[in-house]
Amino acid sequence: MWREARIAFSDSVAALNCSVIPAHPWIYGLGQQTENGAYLSPVNAINYLAEKLAGTGGASDIVIMMVSGQTHDNFMANLSQLVDVFPSTAFTQVRRLAESAAQLAAEKMQIPAKYSKSLPAAIPLSVPTSRTALAAAAVKKAQQEAADTVGMSGLKKLMGEFKQQRENLISGISSGLTDLQGKSARAWVFTASGDLPSTLLELVKGIPLQSSVFTAAMMLVGDNLDGIKGMIHDLEPDTGA
Repeated sequence: MWREARIAFSDSVAALNCSVIPAHPWIYGLGQQTENGAYLSPVNAINYLAEKLAGTGGASDIVIMMVSGQTHDNFMANLSQLVDVFPSTAFTQVRRLAESAAQLAAEKMQIPAKYSKSLPAAIPLSVPTSRTALAAAAVKKAQQEAADTVGMSGLKKLMGEFKQQRENLISGISSGLTDLQGKSARAWVFTASGDLPSTLLELVKGIPLQSSVFTAAMMLVGDNLDGIKGMIHDLEPDTGA
């Protein structure tokens, strides 16, 4: 069934393999493209995902995450929170496209800047071939330094530096997990497990926020999605959901 939930990492997170099907306004033939922007309702998004699911058959675990909004700003706020917690390609792509569309609309209303004769600010020059050459040079230099004779005192110093770097790396990883666990976002979710005909019947029931005009959703389909289900935390009755 559909419900609003809090999406956050927990200690139960695990790796998994699954199919990923996005639904957003920029998918060809799905969203409505106008001069003022791209639009997609939750109903059309879920019907699109249901059609994809109907062609599979059998039994599977299903997880859908969806964010919607009546206005572009509200939609982007909800989407950005979810991307910060769960930056899947399906959602990061939508945020990038939505931001680009909004920026283009704003630029159309601006007066073109005057022609400037000054040079642009200096930036690092980086192309694939130069990056490859620089990397090769760095490796060669490291090999030469490693071939030099190292005294006992120098060796002890290097071992001490390595130990410190290792401790810093472990500390950074631990801190990163703590930071991730401190982030959360609200989203509408649908979870189901079992035969797909029954799942399809439940999927199209009670689709939330049907009057919204901005929608992005992602459907995961796999044999076992317990790893991702561990990120879904039901809201308490008194949280204003």
